[in-house]
Amino acid sequence: MYFDNIQKKIKGIQKKKDVLILGIETSCDETSIAVVKNGRDVLSNIVSSQIEIHTRFGGVVPEVASRNHIEAISNVLKESLNEAKLTLDDIHAIAVTYGAGLVGALMVGVSFAKGLAYATNKPLIAVNHIRGHMSANYIAHKDLKPPFIGLIVSGGHTAIVEVKDYVNQVVIGSTLDDAIGEAFDKVARVVGLGYPGGPKIDKCAKQGKNCIRFYKENGKLGYNSSFSGLKTAVINYVNTLSQKKREVPIRDICCSFECQAIEPLCAKVVKACREYNYQTICVAGGVSANSYLRKYLTELGDKNGIKVLFPPIELCTDNGAMIASIGYFNLMNNVGIADMDLDAVSSIPFDTTK
Repeated sequence: MYFDNIQKKIKGIQKKKDVLILGIETSCDETSIAVVKNGRDVLSNIVSSQIEIHTRFGGVVPEVASRNHIEAISNVLKESLNEAKLTLDDIHAIAVTYGAGLVGALMVGVSFAKGLAYATNKPLIAVNHIRGHMSANYIAHKDLKPPFIGLIVSGGHTAIVEVKDYVNQVVIGSTLDDAIGEAFDKVARVVGLGYPGGPKIDKCAKQGKNCIRFYKENGKLGYNSSFSGLKTAVINYVNTLSQKKREVPIRDICCSFECQAIEPLCAKVVKACREYNYQTICVAGGVSANSYLRKYLTELGDKNGIKVLFPPIELCTDNGAMIASIGYFNLMNNVGIADMDLDAVSSIPFDTTK
């Protein structure tokens, strides 16, 4: 009955001049709820981070993350609506990340979203978290329109994608093993920097030199990437020095690792942009906050006549605004409209819209 009623409502919402989407994100260790108008204008974006909690454990503990989502989510909703100066009555639809991510954490957001949607009789929109990251660029760059080439770089995913339109995105290449963000975290751990690894390596690398050749990527990977060999080479290098009781040059290790992880990936995405005849690259995901990636890819793009766009730092990591944004485009294209049987899923392909 809920779904049948909602289908009728959606047609009316699609005709409105302004559509307000509430986006809910709980895929990992950030509890975030945002309100976004027409997929572009952020009215509120509240993020309750658990970084300090998980730093004590050296990484995200799924059970701890889930419990903290439960404790935070109601207050985050209130803060988000208050900041937007709205009530739930003003919201047209509710978008929620249903995957990919930590299944327990996802279940908190999905259950909360289903309860809100059912109680208010509003459309529920299922969002693929990986695709949501790219929508941060629609918020940051108001005139941006597909098609373009996208680069997703995060703790769980690394992919070069062809963004054909707002809801159709095709993977050109992806990692064959570790995601780039995962490699950053593991290297940070082995050199003693701790969690979260990405920001700490980025800061440390600025004080070092790219003077250690760890690993040369297999030239037969095409647009795919592999970070496992590079990560292992760093681990072996550190272990060898430690066994010989020699000083471990942490700054040079960080700089060398960062350069050797980022530069080949940038070369691939620029090559893809030229081969597919696009003039724009959009980068998204937590690792898009990395300062060397931003500098190197922007300069490489300039040399090749390609515009490179990044979201602001606050939209690089997980947030409700990107979920609300893609939720809007899904709603307007009748994609991902969900019923009360929506479940959290730990792993879903990037190409999956729902």
